[in-house]
Amino acid sequence: MEKSEAFHAFKSFKALVANETEKKIKTLRTNRGGEFCSNEFEAYCEANDIRRHLIDSYTPQQNGVCERKNRTILNMV
Repeated sequence: MEKSEAFHAFKSFKALVANETEKKIKTLRTNRGGEFCSNEFEAYCEANDIRRHLIDSYTPQQNGVCERKNRTILNMV
């Protein structure tokens, strides 16, 4: 999977979470990578009441958590 597919993968993951757990995603924690900072991604999160928490670049303490979660999401889709 390529970075350009991140938005589509997130939308699929969000639908999967809603269908399987009947809960909604409240917060999305991501790095400041271009695939997560597009206007389309931001508008989608705002329309679905998803708070975005952008972590600082080059901080391994925060970045490791996000990278593992993002990899998990992409692998699930």
